Amino acid sequence: MKAVAVKPGTPNSVHLTEIPEPTLDAFPDGNGVLVKTLKVGVDATDREINEALYGNAPEGDSHLVIGHESFGVVEAVGPNVRRVKPGDYVTATVRRPGGSIYDMIGTNDMTSEETYYERGINLRHGFMTEKFVDEEEYIVRVPEGLKHLHVLMEPMSCAAKAVQQAYEAQQRMKVWRPRLAYVLGSGQIGLLTTLILKLRGLEVYTLARGEAPNLKSDIVTGMEANYISTRETSMEDLVKKTGKPDLIVDATGSSTLAFQAMQHVGHNGVVVWTSITGGDKNLEIPSDSVNLNWVLGNKLLLGSVNGNRTHFESGIRDLALGEMMFPGVLEKILTHPVEGLDNYQEMMRLLVEEKDALKVYVNVAEE
Repeated sequence: MKAVAVKPGTPNSVHLTEIPEPTLDAFPDGNGVLVKTLKVGVDATDREINEALYGNAPEGDSHLVIGHESFGVVEAVGPNVRRVKPGDYVTATVRRPGGSIYDMIGTNDMTSEETYYERGINLRHGFMTEKFVDEEEYIVRVPEGLKHLHVLMEPMSCAAKAVQQAYEAQQRMKVWRPRLAYVLGSGQIGLLTTLILKLRGLEVYTLARGEAPNLKSDIVTGMEANYISTRETSMEDLVKKTGKPDLIVDATGSSTLAFQAMQHVGHNGVVVWTSITGGDKNLEIPSDSVNLNWVLGNKLLLGSVNGNRTHFESGIRDLALGEMMFPGVLEKILTHPVEGLDNYQEMMRLLVEEKDALKVYVNVAEE
Protein backbone atom coordinates (compact mmCIF):
# COMPACT_ATOMS: atom_id res chain seq x y z
CA MET A 1 0.00 0.00 0.00
CA LYS A 2 1.03 3.64 -0.48
CA ALA A 3 2.89 5.66 2.13
CA VAL A 4 4.72 9.00 2.23
CA ALA A 5 8.20 8.70 3.71
CA VAL A 6 11.59 10.36 4.02
CA LYS A 7 15.14 9.08 4.24
CA PRO A 8 16.32 10.47 7.59
CA GLY A 9 19.52 12.42 7.29
CA THR A 10 18.91 13.23 3.62
CA PRO A 11 17.43 16.72 3.07
CA ASN A 12 14.31 16.99 0.90
CA SER A 13 13.94 13.23 0.50
CA VAL A 14 10.15 13.06 0.86
CA HIS A 15 8.77 10.46 -1.52
CA LEU A 16 5.93 8.04 -2.19
CA THR A 17 6.70 4.43 -1.41
CA GLU A 18 5.03 1.04 -1.06
CA ILE A 19 4.87 -0.72 2.31
CA PRO A 20 3.19 -3.96 3.41
CA GLU A 21 -0.43 -3.73 4.47
CA PRO A 22 -0.74 -4.05 8.26
CA THR A 23 -2.73 -6.82 9.94
CA LEU A 24 -3.96 -7.61 13.42
CA ASP A 25 -1.40 -10.44 13.52
CA ALA A 26 1.06 -7.78 14.69
CA PHE A 27 -0.66 -8.05 18.10
CA PRO A 28 -1.01 -11.75 18.93
CA ASP A 29 -2.34 -10.85 22.40
CA GLY A 30 -5.61 -9.74 20.73
CA ASN A 31 -5.26 -6.04 21.60
CA GLY A 32 -4.69 -4.74 18.08
CA VAL A 33 -6.82 -2.19 16.22
CA LEU A 34 -6.74 -1.88 12.42
CA VAL A 35 -7.53 1.63 11.20
CA LYS A 36 -8.32 2.92 7.71
CA THR A 37 -6.64 6.31 7.43
CA LEU A 38 -8.99 9.10 6.39
CA LYS A 39 -6.90 12.21 7.02
CA VAL A 40 -3.43 13.08 8.25
CA GLY A 41 -2.37 16.52 9.42
CA VAL A 42 1.12 17.89 8.81
CA ASP A 43 3.00 20.73 10.41
CA ALA A 44 6.44 22.23 10.94
CA THR A 45 7.65 18.95 12.45
CA ASP A 46 7.14 17.15 9.14
CA ARG A 47 8.84 19.98 7.26
CA GLU A 48 11.84 19.90 9.58
CA ILE A 49 12.12 16.10 9.34
CA ASN A 50 12.17 16.46 5.56
CA GLU A 51 14.90 19.06 5.99
CA ALA A 52 16.86 16.40 7.91
CA LEU A 53 17.01 18.49 11.08
CA TYR A 54 15.99 15.45 13.15
CA GLY A 55 14.14 12.16 12.90
CA ASN A 56 15.33 8.56 12.63
CA ALA A 57 14.07 5.48 10.84
CA PRO A 58 12.94 2.41 12.78
CA GLU A 59 15.64 -0.21 13.28
CA GLY A 60 16.19 -2.19 10.10
CA ASP A 61 14.63 0.40 7.78
CA SER A 62 16.22 3.16 5.73
CA HIS A 63 13.00 5.19 5.48
CA LEU A 64 10.62 6.79 7.96
CA VAL A 65 6.91 7.07 7.17
CA ILE A 66 5.96 10.57 8.31
CA GLY A 67 2.71 12.01 9.68
CA HIS A 68 1.86 12.08 13.38
CA GLU A 69 -1.61 13.72 13.32
CA SER A 70 -3.98 10.89 12.47
CA PHE A 71 -7.69 10.50 11.93
CA GLY A 72 -9.38 7.36 10.67
CA VAL A 73 -12.09 4.78 11.07
CA VAL A 74 -11.71 1.39 12.72
CA GLU A 75 -11.88 -1.51 10.27
CA ALA A 76 -11.22 -4.44 12.61
CA VAL A 77 -10.25 -5.16 16.20
CA GLY A 78 -8.66 -8.02 18.10
CA PRO A 79 -10.77 -10.22 20.38
CA ASN A 80 -9.61 -8.47 23.55
CA VAL A 81 -10.30 -4.90 22.43
CA ARG A 82 -13.02 -3.15 24.45
CA ARG A 83 -12.61 0.61 23.96
CA VAL A 84 -13.41 0.82 20.24
CA LYS A 85 -15.27 -1.20 17.60
CA PRO A 86 -15.41 -1.29 13.79
CA GLY A 87 -16.95 1.89 12.43
CA ASP A 88 -15.70 4.15 15.24
CA TYR A 89 -13.77 7.29 14.38
CA VAL A 90 -10.38 7.38 16.07
CA THR A 91 -7.07 9.14 16.39
CA ALA A 92 -3.83 7.71 17.75
CA THR A 93 -1.34 8.97 20.29
CA VAL A 94 2.19 9.57 19.03
CA ARG A 95 4.81 8.59 21.58
CA ARG A 96 5.47 4.92 22.40
CA PRO A 97 7.05 3.52 25.56
CA GLY A 98 10.74 3.14 26.24
CA GLY A 99 12.09 1.48 29.36
CA SER A 100 11.81 4.15 32.09
CA ILE A 101 9.38 3.97 34.99
CA TYR A 102 7.35 6.77 33.36
CA ASP A 103 7.00 4.73 30.18
CA MET A 104 5.87 1.72 32.15
CA ILE A 105 3.02 3.55 33.89
CA GLY A 106 1.55 5.04 30.72
CA THR A 107 3.18 8.48 30.86
CA ASN A 108 5.58 7.79 28.00
CA ASP A 109 5.35 11.45 27.01
CA MET A 110 7.41 12.12 30.18
CA THR A 111 10.13 9.55 29.54
CA SER A 112 13.40 10.12 31.37
CA GLU A 113 15.40 8.35 28.67
CA GLU A 114 17.42 10.15 26.01
CA THR A 115 16.01 7.86 23.31
CA TYR A 116 12.31 8.30 22.65
CA TYR A 117 9.91 6.68 20.20
CA GLU A 118 7.37 8.73 18.29
CA ARG A 119 5.28 7.57 15.37
CA GLY A 120 6.18 9.56 12.29
CA ILE A 121 9.00 11.39 14.07
CA ASN A 122 11.58 9.14 15.67
CA LEU A 123 12.22 5.39 15.38
CA ARG A 124 8.58 4.50 14.65
CA HIS A 125 6.70 4.80 11.37
CA GLY A 126 3.93 7.37 11.17
CA PHE A 127 0.38 7.48 9.84
CA MET A 128 0.84 8.93 6.33
CA THR A 129 -0.37 5.73 4.72
CA GLU A 130 -3.59 3.99 3.73
CA LYS A 131 -3.99 1.88 6.89
CA PHE A 132 -2.24 1.44 10.20
CA VAL A 133 -2.47 -0.93 13.13
CA ASP A 134 -1.72 -0.21 16.75
CA GLU A 135 -2.39 -1.42 20.25
CA GLU A 136 -5.74 -0.47 21.79
CA GLU A 137 -3.99 1.58 24.50
CA TYR A 138 -2.86 4.11 21.90
CA ILE A 139 -6.12 4.41 19.96
CA VAL A 140 -8.50 7.15 21.14
CA ARG A 141 -12.12 7.32 20.06
CA VAL A 142 -13.37 10.56 18.48
CA PRO A 143 -17.09 11.40 18.75
CA GLU A 144 -18.86 11.39 15.40
CA GLY A 145 -19.98 14.95 16.10
CA LEU A 146 -16.34 16.08 16.00
CA LYS A 147 -15.28 14.30 12.82
CA HIS A 148 -15.23 17.63 10.97
CA LEU A 149 -12.31 18.66 13.23
CA HIS A 150 -10.43 15.40 12.44
CA VAL A 151 -6.67 16.19 12.53
CA LEU A 152 -6.95 18.75 15.35
CA MET A 153 -7.01 15.96 17.94
CA GLU A 154 -3.23 15.58 18.20
CA PRO A 155 -2.31 19.29 18.41
CA MET A 156 -5.17 19.72 20.88
CA SER A 157 -3.60 17.05 23.09
CA CYS A 158 -0.35 19.07 23.17
CA ALA A 159 -2.23 22.23 24.15
CA ALA A 160 -4.19 20.33 26.79
CA LYS A 161 -1.05 18.91 28.33
CA ALA A 162 0.68 22.30 28.44
CA VAL A 163 -2.16 23.90 30.39
CA GLN A 164 -2.67 20.89 32.66
CA GLN A 165 1.03 20.77 33.50
CA ALA A 166 0.95 24.42 34.56
CA TYR A 167 -2.01 23.84 36.87
CA GLU A 168 -0.52 20.65 38.30
CA ALA A 169 2.82 22.34 39.00
CA GLN A 170 1.04 25.23 40.69
CA GLN A 171 -0.40 22.95 43.33
CA ARG A 172 2.77 24.04 45.13
CA MET A 173 0.92 27.32 45.75
CA LYS A 174 -1.97 25.59 47.58
CA VAL A 175 -4.30 28.17 46.03
CA TRP A 176 -3.66 29.34 42.46
CA ARG A 177 -6.45 31.04 40.59
CA PRO A 178 -4.99 32.63 37.46
CA ARG A 179 -7.09 35.34 35.88
CA LEU A 180 -4.91 36.67 33.07
CA ALA A 181 -3.00 34.70 30.44
CA TYR A 182 -0.92 35.50 27.37
CA VAL A 183 -0.61 33.02 24.52
CA LEU A 184 2.37 33.75 22.28
CA GLY A 185 1.73 32.60 18.73
CA SER A 186 -1.43 32.03 16.72
CA GLY A 187 -0.60 28.80 14.97
CA GLN A 188 -2.66 25.72 15.71
CA ILE A 189 -1.16 25.15 19.18
CA GLY A 190 -1.55 28.80 20.12
CA LEU A 191 -5.17 28.93 18.97
CA LEU A 192 -6.10 25.69 20.70
CA THR A 193 -4.37 26.84 23.89
CA THR A 194 -6.40 30.04 23.67
CA LEU A 195 -9.56 27.90 23.56
CA ILE A 196 -8.58 25.85 26.59
CA LEU A 197 -7.76 28.89 28.68
CA LYS A 198 -11.01 30.61 27.69
CA LEU A 199 -12.92 27.51 28.74
CA ARG A 200 -11.18 27.77 32.13
CA GLY A 201 -12.50 31.29 32.51
CA LEU A 202 -9.30 33.30 32.02
CA GLU A 203 -8.95 36.60 30.24
CA VAL A 204 -6.72 35.67 27.33
CA TYR A 205 -4.53 37.79 25.06
CA THR A 206 -3.16 35.97 22.01
CA LEU A 207 -0.11 37.68 20.53
CA ALA A 208 0.95 37.29 16.90
CA ARG A 209 2.77 39.29 14.24
CA GLY A 210 -0.05 39.79 11.74
CA GLU A 211 -2.17 42.90 11.89
CA ALA A 212 -5.91 42.41 12.31
CA PRO A 213 -8.23 41.73 10.68
CA ASN A 214 -7.05 38.34 9.43
CA LEU A 215 -8.11 34.71 9.76
CA LYS A 216 -6.22 34.16 13.00
CA SER A 217 -7.64 37.30 14.60
CA ASP A 218 -11.13 36.18 13.52
CA ILE A 219 -10.62 32.83 15.25
CA VAL A 220 -9.27 34.44 18.42
CA THR A 221 -12.09 36.96 18.70
CA GLY A 222 -14.55 34.22 17.78
CA MET A 223 -13.45 32.50 21.00
CA GLU A 224 -14.03 35.78 22.88
CA ALA A 225 -10.30 36.28 23.47
CA ASN A 226 -8.16 39.31 22.60
CA TYR A 227 -5.93 39.34 19.52
CA ILE A 228 -2.81 41.53 19.74
CA SER A 229 -0.51 42.26 16.82
CA THR A 230 3.05 42.63 18.09
CA ARG A 231 3.71 44.93 15.14
CA GLU A 232 1.36 47.39 16.80
CA THR A 233 1.75 46.56 20.50
CA SER A 234 4.83 45.02 22.09
CA MET A 235 4.54 42.57 24.95
CA GLU A 236 6.08 45.17 27.23
CA ASP A 237 3.44 47.75 26.27
CA LEU A 238 0.66 45.19 26.68
CA VAL A 239 1.84 44.45 30.22
CA LYS A 240 1.56 48.16 31.02
CA LYS A 241 -2.07 47.99 29.95
CA THR A 242 -3.17 44.67 31.47
CA GLY A 243 -0.76 44.11 34.31
CA LYS A 244 1.57 41.11 34.42
CA PRO A 245 -0.09 37.84 33.40
CA ASP A 246 -0.36 34.86 35.73
CA LEU A 247 0.41 32.47 32.89
CA ILE A 248 2.25 32.75 29.58
CA VAL A 249 2.25 29.90 27.07
CA ASP A 250 4.78 30.25 24.27
CA ALA A 251 3.91 28.54 20.99
CA THR A 252 5.89 30.71 18.57
CA GLY A 253 8.99 28.75 17.69
CA SER A 254 10.92 31.93 18.53
CA SER A 255 13.52 31.73 21.28
CA THR A 256 13.50 35.53 21.46
CA LEU A 257 9.84 35.62 22.51
CA ALA A 258 10.27 32.59 24.74
CA PHE A 259 12.89 34.42 26.79
CA GLN A 260 11.00 37.71 26.68
CA ALA A 261 8.11 35.92 28.35
CA MET A 262 10.33 35.30 31.38
CA GLN A 263 10.68 39.05 31.85
CA HIS A 264 6.94 39.75 31.89
CA VAL A 265 5.17 37.01 33.86
CA GLY A 266 3.81 38.04 37.24
CA HIS A 267 4.67 36.91 40.76
CA ASN A 268 3.80 33.25 41.43
CA GLY A 269 3.32 32.95 37.67
CA VAL A 270 4.18 30.25 35.14
CA VAL A 271 5.79 30.35 31.71
CA VAL A 272 5.25 27.25 29.58
CA TRP A 273 7.41 26.59 26.54
CA THR A 274 5.74 24.34 23.98
CA SER A 275 7.69 25.12 20.81
CA ILE A 276 11.02 23.74 19.65
CA THR A 277 13.56 26.21 18.29
CA GLY A 278 16.16 24.69 16.03
CA GLY A 279 19.31 26.53 15.06
CA ASP A 280 22.07 28.26 16.98
CA LYS A 281 20.69 31.73 17.67
CA ASN A 282 22.20 33.67 20.57
CA LEU A 283 20.38 36.30 22.61
CA GLU A 284 21.43 38.97 25.05
CA ILE A 285 19.05 39.05 28.02
CA PRO A 286 19.05 40.93 31.35
CA SER A 287 20.03 37.78 33.22
CA ASP A 288 20.63 39.40 36.63
CA SER A 289 17.20 41.04 36.57
CA VAL A 290 15.48 37.86 35.44
CA ASN A 291 17.29 35.82 38.09
CA LEU A 292 16.38 38.27 40.85
CA ASN A 293 12.74 38.59 39.92
CA TRP A 294 12.25 34.86 39.40
CA VAL A 295 13.65 33.95 42.79
CA LEU A 296 11.85 36.71 44.69
CA GLY A 297 8.67 36.15 42.69
CA ASN A 298 8.45 32.36 43.06
CA LYS A 299 8.09 32.03 39.30
CA LEU A 300 8.11 28.80 37.35
CA LEU A 301 9.35 27.81 33.87
CA LEU A 302 8.39 24.45 32.41
CA GLY A 303 8.69 22.71 29.08
CA SER A 304 5.88 20.60 27.66
CA VAL A 305 6.05 18.26 24.68
CA ASN A 306 3.76 15.61 23.25
CA GLY A 307 0.76 14.16 25.10
CA ASN A 308 -0.39 10.82 26.44
CA ARG A 309 -3.81 9.22 26.26
CA THR A 310 -5.26 11.31 29.09
CA HIS A 311 -4.31 14.53 27.30
CA PHE A 312 -5.95 13.31 24.08
CA GLU A 313 -9.12 12.50 25.97
CA SER A 314 -9.28 15.81 27.84
CA GLY A 315 -8.43 17.70 24.66
CA ILE A 316 -11.31 16.01 22.82
CA ARG A 317 -13.66 16.97 25.64
CA ASP A 318 -12.54 20.59 25.37
CA LEU A 319 -13.01 20.52 21.59
CA ALA A 320 -16.58 19.31 22.15
CA LEU A 321 -17.25 22.07 24.68
CA GLY A 322 -15.57 24.60 22.42
CA GLU A 323 -17.90 23.63 19.59
CA MET A 324 -20.86 24.27 21.88
CA MET A 325 -19.53 27.58 23.18
CA PHE A 326 -18.14 28.94 19.91
CA PRO A 327 -19.87 27.05 17.09
CA GLY A 328 -18.11 27.05 13.74
CA VAL A 329 -14.96 28.78 14.95
CA LEU A 330 -12.56 25.86 15.34
CA GLU A 331 -13.17 24.48 11.85
CA LYS A 332 -11.62 27.68 10.46
CA ILE A 333 -8.22 26.39 11.59
CA LEU A 334 -8.35 23.68 8.90
CA THR A 335 -7.26 25.81 5.99
CA HIS A 336 -5.39 23.80 3.35
CA PRO A 337 -6.56 20.31 2.31
CA VAL A 338 -4.46 18.22 -0.09
CA GLU A 339 -6.15 15.45 -2.05
CA GLY A 340 -4.48 12.06 -1.81
CA LEU A 341 -1.07 10.69 -0.88
CA ASP A 342 0.10 11.09 -4.48
CA ASN A 343 0.11 14.87 -3.94
CA TYR A 344 2.80 14.75 -1.27
CA GLN A 345 4.88 17.34 -3.12
CA GLU A 346 2.03 19.86 -2.90
CA MET A 347 1.67 19.02 0.79
CA MET A 348 5.31 19.85 1.39
CA ARG A 349 5.17 22.95 -0.81
CA LEU A 350 2.35 24.34 1.30
CA LEU A 351 4.36 23.72 4.48
CA VAL A 352 7.40 25.50 3.06
CA GLU A 353 5.99 28.30 0.91
CA GLU A 354 2.43 29.11 1.96
CA LYS A 355 2.62 31.49 4.90
CA ASP A 356 -1.16 31.53 5.29
CA ALA A 357 -1.36 27.75 5.59
CA LEU A 358 -2.62 27.58 9.16
CA LYS A 359 -3.37 23.86 8.96
CA VAL A 360 -2.34 21.60 6.09
CA TYR A 361 -3.84 18.12 5.95
CA VAL A 362 -4.09 15.28 3.48
CA ASN A 363 -7.39 13.67 2.54
CA VAL A 364 -6.12 10.11 2.31
CA ALA A 365 -9.43 8.33 1.66
CA GLU A 366 -13.18 8.63 1.81
CA GLU A 367 -15.10 6.71 4.47
